[in-house]
Amino acid sequence: MKIGFIGLGIMGRPMALHLKQAGHDLFIPERASLTPELRAAASVLPDAAAVAGAAEVVILMLPDTPDVEAVLFGARGVAEGLNPGTLVIDMSSISPTATKDFAARIRALGCDYLDAPVSGGEVGAKNASLTIMVGGPQAAFDRATPLFQAMGKNITLVGEENGAGQTCKVANQIVVALTIEAVGEALVFASKAGADPAKVRQALMGGLATSRILELHGERMIKRSFDPGFRIALHQKDLNLALQSAKELGVALPNTASTQALFSAVVANGGGGLDHSGLVQALELLAAHKVAGG
Repeated sequence: MKIGFIGLGIMGRPMALHLKQAGHDLFIPERASLTPELRAAASVLPDAAAVAGAAEVVILMLPDTPDVEAVLFGARGVAEGLNPGTLVIDMSSISPTATKDFAARIRALGCDYLDAPVSGGEVGAKNASLTIMVGGPQAAFDRATPLFQAMGKNITLVGEENGAGQTCKVANQIVVALTIEAVGEALVFASKAGADPAKVRQALMGGLATSRILELHGERMIKRSFDPGFRIALHQKDLNLALQSAKELGVALPNTASTQALFSAVVANGGGGLDHSGLVQALELLAAHKVAGG
């Protein structure tokens, strides 16, 4: 297929290259930040409209809702270049409500739309092992499935209404954030009580408390390894989406709200660029004690 890919950051770059490796033709917009590897792998076009005009499928992987709106509907945006029948796939994590509006506007141009946010972070993007949560019509999903298979492993059509994928991603981010917070609390508690946090983690890995977050992020907390796989600022954005959506639905998310406050404390102290396991730093401040390293 001829694939337009817009949003070539930490996640998007390896995702796009996996599509190239699977035999698809890549079209990307000109950016000063493009690496030589990307320039060699893709046809570089002047802007998003030109990319859309050259592509059968346009994939977006952008930071937030306003970014997606600007790329889709801004000057020389995707909507200006679309040909009827083009499939637009937004793999960003953005507002479910806004997604429904964007999808309706794209469908009005005679095109299809899928929202397909991902989970798995930089590691999942590099290993083509992302979890992909999709909202949109079955026929569009079937058309996109070979592309999803080049980028991920666990691929689910959550619902045939646009926004279903984004709703699922918000739910995912609630679970991930609260589990990171729980692991952080447990390790801070154990360490301040005088136990070896590495041994505590090892013991917990063999019981009901085990999880990928205890395995991966618990280790990060102990080793003080907070280089981002997924930045706190982005997870903070996702929890804002959760809380905004919950307000619209009349649903209380009390622990999501408290975890968001901890993320905000880390961001206020300059940690927005840390991996989301760095949430533990807020808990360490409250305890006046670090899990490890003094």
